Amino acid sequence: MPVLYVRIPEDRVGAAIGPGGSVKRALAASTHTDIAVGADDGEFRIAGPDDADPLSVLKARDVLLAIGRGFSPERARRLLRDDAYLAVLDIKLVSGKRGKSQMWRIRSRLIGTHGKARERIEELSGCSVSVYGSTVAIIGRERELERATQAVELLLHGSEHSTVFHMLARQRRDDAREAASNPLPIPDLPD
Repeated sequence: MPVLYVRIPEDRVGAAIGPGGSVKRALAASTHTDIAVGADDGEFRIAGPDDADPLSVLKARDVLLAIGRGFSPERARRLLRDDAYLAVLDIKLVSGKRGKSQMWRIRSRLIGTHGKARERIEELSGCSVSVYGSTVAIIGRERELERATQAVELLLHGSEHSTVFHMLARQRRDDAREAASNPLPIPDLPD
């Protein structure tokens, strides 16, 4: 029986459990796993039956990690798709030990006024982004995830917002152009 453990921040345990345990139950049902919560330490135990796909245990773990990193349960459920991945970037690697004011400044750059910068990254990359504590978590498909990660890293290192947004918009246009020039083949239909 594959078993994994995941610990999430105490203030996110309620979101992971949901009202009356609804989120935990829905996640367990959709991944065919058994999810148990530690008494008071924020640790979740995820177990899958012996005949189950071990990937289901990993998906349940990733959803719980995403909720722990600030995503709503609805947005974190995107990770149940086979083509969705989670990336977590540590802001401390950029801010170093310069204190809370530096961390606050960097977080503010990523979020933007009224969340506009974060929303713009989501819109242009196709990913979901959450800034929580000293981390930035991103959910998306592989190519989208690479672009959103690059955008976040550029902002963390001080690039201008407009430069980053123009880069993302250009990449999105290039994708659209590539998709238009390589249409899917139309299968021959029998007469």
